[in-house]
Amino acid sequence: MFMPMLNTRLRSTAIAALMCTPALPAAAEEFEILMLNTAAENAQHTNVFAPDILRIQLGDTVTFIPTDKGHNTASKRGMIPQRAEPWNSPMDEKFSLTLTVPGVYGYICLPHYEMGMVGLIIVGDEMQNLDAAKDARQVGSARGAFRDLFARAEGSQ
Repeated sequence: MFMPMLNTRLRSTAIAALMCTPALPAAAEEFEILMLNTAAENAQHTNVFAPDILRIQLGDTVTFIPTDKGHNTASKRGMIPQRAEPWNSPMDEKFSLTLTVPGVYGYICLPHYEMGMVGLIIVGDEMQNLDAAKDARQVGSARGAFRDLFARAEGSQ
């Protein structure tokens, strides 16, 4: 009589413990963004990030790969969430970052920014800083490039 009662208590305790254990987050994923002199699908489109829009989850890692020389990646001032860390990678070097703050991240290639070499990373399901990112000052072809990226990003939500 004692043993079946003990078994029942152990089972109840184990079930209660499992129910109180917080769910573990899904395994973080790794993504790559290529820095290219020419877009693979259109030779007329020069100095590009591929993909130029990337949607990821909190804790995922993005690696920028300079497949052609003369490129880097840098966060664009005013286009990342408030608590996020800005970045500025060395020229012609692979660069990785793990994004842990949700929101929109606008980034650029410093030497080709005015030519429109820009991109967006959207972390999580909500774009809390979207309006601020859209209001950030742009120059040259970057203005139209970011406008296009925002339209595409909002259209695919």
